[in-house]
Amino acid sequence: MSHPLKERTELRKLIRLKRNALSPDEQNLASIQLKQQLCNLPYIQNARHIALYLANDGELDPMPFIQWCWQHNKQVYLPVIHPFNRHNLLFLRFDEKTSLQNNRFGILEPKLNVQQVCPIEMLDVLCTPLVAFDNNGNRLGMGGGFYDRTLAKWFTQQSSHTTNCTTPHNNSLFYPIGIAHNCQRVDSIPVEQWDIPLPEIITPSKRYLKS
Repeated sequence: MSHPLKERTELRKLIRLKRNALSPDEQNLASIQLKQQLCNLPYIQNARHIALYLANDGELDPMPFIQWCWQHNKQVYLPVIHPFNRHNLLFLRFDEKTSLQNNRFGILEPKLNVQQVCPIEMLDVLCTPLVAFDNNGNRLGMGGGFYDRTLAKWFTQQSSHTTNCTTPHNNSLFYPIGIAHNCQRVDSIPVEQWDIPLPEIITPSKRYLKS
């Protein structure tokens, strides 16, 4: 029997190859379709503060949706690696004038400015990148645990309420969704104890709601 860690490593390699094999035209079309999917969702239309990401390593590019957010007076935030708690994320305001720099993984992020930090309690929606996902909302990330720690705060707060944790805006913390290419869906994710399933995952062609 394979070890879960080995299975996860092999799955990451396989799906990263798949998404990087997408042509520029396929990537562009997927980005446009993603925007169309997201901007029609009622909870997106009602949101004022939305956390997103800048695409890297073949990830589905949310930039057309980011531009739609700017056009509709929604504030966009990007993840920044915390300067002191190195395995945690901050979320900083992002607009056309934001200065960007490479973090230690070579991923663009806003230059740290404490005046632009958004407390996660203020976020309405948190859009997370991922490597692979399944129909049960399980998410496989890159392995650094950055989003797992952020999602754990959401999960802890949701668990303390009796309301349905798959319903957007049922309390003061953000509603998390995953964003992925269609080719990133797999039959089953090898789950570890720290993994937090997402209530919803959006691809260019479909919404996957956790059952």
